[in-house]
Amino acid sequence: MNLSFIGLGQMGASMARNLLRAGHHVTVYNRSHDKARKLAAEGARVAATPAEACRESEIALTMLADDHATDGVAFGANGIASALAKGAIHVSCSTIGTAMARRLEREHTARGQEYLSAPVFGRPEAAEAKKLIVVAAGKPDLIDRCRPVFDAIGR
Repeated sequence: MNLSFIGLGQMGASMARNLLRAGHHVTVYNRSHDKARKLAAEGARVAATPAEACRESEIALTMLADDHATDGVAFGANGIASALAKGAIHVSCSTIGTAMARRLEREHTARGQEYLSAPVFGRPEAAEAKKLIVVAAGKPDLIDRCRPVFDAIGR
């Protein structure tokens, strides 16, 4: 599956690494490019912007700090929403508020894109060991399409 992963902190880097290990094609983006380059050595493609990261993605995953960071990555200049293909899915694994989740759903739907809220529970060691608990909320058919991704990062 062609994926993009944006947000390579302690949790995100391990999640992206597990997606690579599961055989997915992963393009990564992080504000600090050093974190992205580390994953390039493991087979990831590095993008210069969130938009570039998700242009060819079936699923774009974000693991960001908060609503503000998510807003910037999704809707800012060179954001996900500007480049994600129609029918592609933005999966937010970030800890965000319900108002932001509703906005993501509304804005992506208006562009013909899809959205799933899928926060993860666990510590960095759980992320590394593929033992995160993934709680996906959204349309059942989208959850089914994303199941191989969720299986690669946890349960």
